[in-house]
Amino acid sequence: MSLGDSNKLTSLVDDAAVDLVLEMIAVPGKSGEEAAIAKLIVDKLHEAGVDEAQISFDEAHTQSHLTGQNGNLIVDLPGNLDQPRRLLMAHIDTVPLCVGAQPVRENNIIRSADSTTALGGDNRAGAAVVLNTIRLIQQHNLPHPPLTILFAIQEEVGLIGARYVDQGKLQTPTLGFNWDGGRPEIAVIGATGDDHIEIEVHGIASHAGAHPEHGVSAAIIAARAIQSLAADGWLGLIEKGKQSGTSNIGIIQGGAATNVVMDHLKISAEARSHNPEFRSKIVKTIQRAFEQSAKETMNTDGKSGRVKFTTRHKYESFQLDPENEVVKIAQRAVESIGLTPETRISNGGLDANWMNAHGLPTITLGCGQSEIHTVKEQLFVDQFLNACRIGLTIGTATV
Repeated sequence: MSLGDSNKLTSLVDDAAVDLVLEMIAVPGKSGEEAAIAKLIVDKLHEAGVDEAQISFDEAHTQSHLTGQNGNLIVDLPGNLDQPRRLLMAHIDTVPLCVGAQPVRENNIIRSADSTTALGGDNRAGAAVVLNTIRLIQQHNLPHPPLTILFAIQEEVGLIGARYVDQGKLQTPTLGFNWDGGRPEIAVIGATGDDHIEIEVHGIASHAGAHPEHGVSAAIIAARAIQSLAADGWLGLIEKGKQSGTSNIGIIQGGAATNVVMDHLKISAEARSHNPEFRSKIVKTIQRAFEQSAKETMNTDGKSGRVKFTTRHKYESFQLDPENEVVKIAQRAVESIGLTPETRISNGGLDANWMNAHGLPTITLGCGQSEIHTVKEQLFVDQFLNACRIGLTIGTATV
């Protein structure tokens, strides 16, 4: 492909893409409540001339702890180029803080007009990149390889859509391209793994004024365990020799009254590491700390507390070879629009974690979001449009 051909192709990306992302951001759709945004996408697909028979939903939501309104939205675009099938994907749910967002454009920045909400560019920008690619392919009758389009649900609550996607509906693609946060020239070729932890701390209730010594405080058990873990370097950033990871106590809930020694407390936590064995060690260390603290925290009768400790694997780490064809294609697409490609490894989870676990080499490219999951979130228009150009280049296999 010549530079002139590339410029002609990417010149098709215009402000219609910006109008599209503004419209998509304005539709509420937190995890588990994606029906409205899915309907908008289906309507746009119909407007672009995609046949109803090419559009389907799977049942991924039925395997989610949230249940949810609908499964993943999957589109089959049969190709007219004799090349391997490619997967283009993005998740369509947002975090709850985005509900009520009113997107406004101010020159190169899109933000929420409501200062109490996040924008939802994460990840309506990614979904708009993919949808805009389909729109332009259809509108201009562009040659393209067979394409599978996946609009994934419930990414923000544990990559649920990607985890439970009906792989039979994907038509066996060989290369996967996911759009999510960050700059468009950066390809995420690896990401960490994550284990979710639930801890129930059981103490012994007693009157906090009359006989506190007869009680065993669940709060004290938890506090001693957390203090021990922090002091030994097992909370927050964890670095032990050549191994590293992170852990976090995210939620603590317990107690019913100030005059009762707390007898029950629940904690939600997580452990992350690119090394599965070290991540397991982090989890086991946290468990031992809580069990030891419960054993050692006793009342005057010599009775102690106890702990119920459960874990749930959320997603496994992955790292692609920089020479993998999916990485090379992304890099050539970035270069074709005049940007310098970069690669990085993420300490967060992505839908690409599960797509790689399913056996499909998948990278993640950025689409211009910044300060996601906060009320300061914004979307850079120039970066978003470059992401659309990269998406169209990849979708038409012109690299």
